[in-house]
Amino acid sequence: MRNILAIAHKELKSYFASPIAYVVIGLFALLYGYFYAVMLAYFVRAGMNMNPLQGQQVLNINQDMLRPVLQNVTVLLLFVLPAMTMRTYSEERRSGTIELLLTSPLTDWQIVLGKFVGALALYLVMLAVTLVHTAVLFVYGSPEVKPILTSYLGLVLLGGSFLSVGLFISTLTTNQIVSYIVTFSVFLLLWVINWFGSFSSGVMSDLTSYLSIIEHFDDFSKGVIDTTHVIYYLSLITFGLFLTAKSVDTERWRG
Repeated sequence: MRNILAIAHKELKSYFASPIAYVVIGLFALLYGYFYAVMLAYFVRAGMNMNPLQGQQVLNINQDMLRPVLQNVTVLLLFVLPAMTMRTYSEERRSGTIELLLTSPLTDWQIVLGKFVGALALYLVMLAVTLVHTAVLFVYGSPEVKPILTSYLGLVLLGGSFLSVGLFISTLTTNQIVSYIVTFSVFLLLWVINWFGSFSSGVMSDLTSYLSIIEHFDDFSKGVIDTTHVIYYLSLITFGLFLTAKSVDTERWRG
């Protein structure tokens, strides 16, 4: 565990030693703030024009304001997370420092988990920026806590899944741009795969719906924790890390 945390700490420092962490967090905060402001303005206008005496349903701040904002966050992850993983192994292979890492007294899994924890820590810092906006809702409104907590749990699992896949792709190339493009393409495929199922029925429709990474987030945003969705994300994280470890092991033997 000590070795894993040491690698994670080194990885996190390397993010902030370069412009990557600041650009990623800054861009994410800017876009999130924009989505938040737009949805908040819409929610306020809709609330002012609503008349419960005429039988109109009262707006719910969780479902009608915060949930759409967090769903927009999942779109941002398609663009932001590949930038976090593109250099993880690509840069080390390009600069030759991967050989020093592989010849150190560390196992492949310690290296992989260390880098994953480091990337996940940066992702958690990025999500922490949004807590300021969420806190404002408690100052001026009364949102439900449970849907917020489950939504953030879903975002952590979703982000962890993306990161594990991105780490694997980063081990396959020395070019960071190629790593970003391929990672984004895979993320996009996992996002839209259920669209293919919409043109079919039966087993194929159910399969594509299950494989769709965004379909499993929907219940989290509603305040529901379904073990099926948790198992899906944890399985995808484990599979991505397994492929990464195998790729690193191949690099060790090749070296």
